[in-house]
Amino acid sequence: MRACVERLTKKVYLFKLGPHTSLIIMAFLIGLLSGGANMLFRGCLELSRAFIFEGMGNLFGVHKGGIHRILTPLLPVTGALLLIPLAYRFPGEVYGYGFPDFLEKVNLKDGIIRLKSIIVKLVAPSLTIGSGGSAGVEGPIAQIGGGIGSLVGQAFRVSGNRMKLLIAAGAAGGIAATFNAPITGVMFATEIVLLGNFELTSFGAIVVSAGMATAISRVYYGASPVFAVPEYALRGLWETPFYLLLGLVVGPLAVVYIKVFYLVKEFFERKNLSVYVKPVVGAFLVGVIGVFFPQILGDGYEYIEKAFRGEMVFKMMVVLVFLKILATSLTIGSGGAGGVFAPSLFIGAMLGGAFGALVHRLFPEYTSSAGAYSMVGVGAFLSAVTHAPLTGMFLLLEMTGNYKIIIPIMFATTIGTFVAHRLLRESIDTYELARKGVNIHSGREVSILSSIKVKDVMRRDFITVRDRVNLREFIDMVISSGGGFYYPVVNSKGEMVGIISLQDVRKVLFEDYIKEIVTVGELATEDVLVLRPDDDLLTALHHFAEMDIDEIPVVAPDNPKKVVGMLRRGDVLSVYNRELIRHSTESA
Repeated sequence: MRACVERLTKKVYLFKLGPHTSLIIMAFLIGLLSGGANMLFRGCLELSRAFIFEGMGNLFGVHKGGIHRILTPLLPVTGALLLIPLAYRFPGEVYGYGFPDFLEKVNLKDGIIRLKSIIVKLVAPSLTIGSGGSAGVEGPIAQIGGGIGSLVGQAFRVSGNRMKLLIAAGAAGGIAATFNAPITGVMFATEIVLLGNFELTSFGAIVVSAGMATAISRVYYGASPVFAVPEYALRGLWETPFYLLLGLVVGPLAVVYIKVFYLVKEFFERKNLSVYVKPVVGAFLVGVIGVFFPQILGDGYEYIEKAFRGEMVFKMMVVLVFLKILATSLTIGSGGAGGVFAPSLFIGAMLGGAFGALVHRLFPEYTSSAGAYSMVGVGAFLSAVTHAPLTGMFLLLEMTGNYKIIIPIMFATTIGTFVAHRLLRESIDTYELARKGVNIHSGREVSILSSIKVKDVMRRDFITVRDRVNLREFIDMVISSGGGFYYPVVNSKGEMVGIISLQDVRKVLFEDYIKEIVTVGELATEDVLVLRPDDDLLTALHHFAEMDIDEIPVVAPDNPKKVVGMLRRGDVLSVYNRELIRHSTESA
């Protein structure tokens, strides 16, 4: 009875308020909760950092330097060990870079995120980053905010596109509160979470959530930018080519980052080690690097700010670019929890700073100091890695409060993103999905077809015909069986030697004497297009369209001559239409 009253009340309120007004109210609530979740997340991170990185670091004397630094690996290893009970309690929720799965859940699935996922994202990244693991908080806080959006959507029983929108609004709130950057939160949600697909009504909800979350964050943390840096400005029109050149450097290195990140991830996936042990190994290796280069531990924000102020040495910045790529890949690729935003900011700052130091040394009268290029490098590199130019551009502007470098960042970001996209179509967030055969850019229906296997739709009650059977016997068999239009032709061993269709037989249908002397094997097509059970329906549709046929034999994976089923074009289209109808119903 109570549940019925709640549903009725909800419907009455939504009816009075209207769909758009109710959406704004939900977005307001999501922003409020996302801002609070950011405070809770940052509290967990600071607690973890105080107890592990600072507390244990002081206990072991790591921060004193000298011989004590050899104990540095104990810090990230401790964080990895503390993940084990959490992973045991919440299997499949803790380890690795979870943002690609988050994108798939939002854009291709039902968008249902459970409370336990939010709790895990609050704790696990705090342990990894707080112990010195090379990862960022931005991916996890976006998932936490998105999870809050999903919970609100579930409470109001929304589905389809509206659920997707509420999750994006939550992610915008989380990012906006973390960086004190409401515009960045909006751009992040529209470019990365919604993949650039949004409408004016959805844009309004995202703006409300990001604005509310930022307001909550500023009440507690203040309104100051994340980084306090000197103001730089473009020296003149003649400096523009240098920022264009920076974009050309950023693009290829962003691709290197993505490739190395997933190569390391694949390396750990292939290793025959316990899922609980792999993050410990990765953490130890990161700690070893940290013995000699402690700058790569944690999110590295203090060193980003030093680069902005021009206080980093050229050679050190060059080395840190590649070591941070390796450290981040080891941390997250082995199973550590965290995001890739903060490492991207660090790499971009060091890359831009090194580039700026070089060109300023060569052309001091035409160029700004290394700090200016370091700032531009942050936005450009993040944009190139995520394929989200507006996000990188506005993040830099809001994090620094310096709007005088808008023109350089526009040039470097655009060129860097363009080059990275030309070299590698997928961003760091979609590359994992592409590896699994999921094309998240193609839309929900097509992506669902790519996730359905041929073995789930193929017909197993097909009929084969012996190659020595004459055409009269074959026609009688077709009439009595009432089967399809295509029949695999097999030899005495049961191996397929071709395929025959009723279209082939129609040529000699009225020639009685030929029916007696011509066999099926002689008339069959020997060059047969086949599918395998693990092929997806999208591949099958391409084959049907390419060959303009209605049935394709499905053969065993280990034996291309053994037919295990037949796939019909009509069955594939039925599945496609069913998914279209379901999607339309959910979006209503």
